[in-house]
Amino acid sequence: MSSHTDVTVQYKVVVAKKDERVDGPDDAAIVITVPIIEAAAEDFDPTVAFMRGKLKAAGDTGAILALLESGAAKTAIVALAAA
Repeated sequence: MSSHTDVTVQYKVVVAKKDERVDGPDDAAIVITVPIIEAAAEDFDPTVAFMRGKLKAAGDTGAILALLESGAAKTAIVALAAA
């Protein structure tokens, strides 16, 4: 099993059609996309958003779940939403 700590991630917060706030390389192994309305919510929980289909993620599922569990995804997404 590979380590999830060396996986590249790109976060996208969608403000409107063709208007996204992006953090991370274009060739990232994992891409996480969430609408700003979700990311800016006071009670935003990326794991819940993922399970409800509001947060979209492409890449290795194990690595995605590890990012959600660690809190790293929430920190990055909330920072982008506030930018």
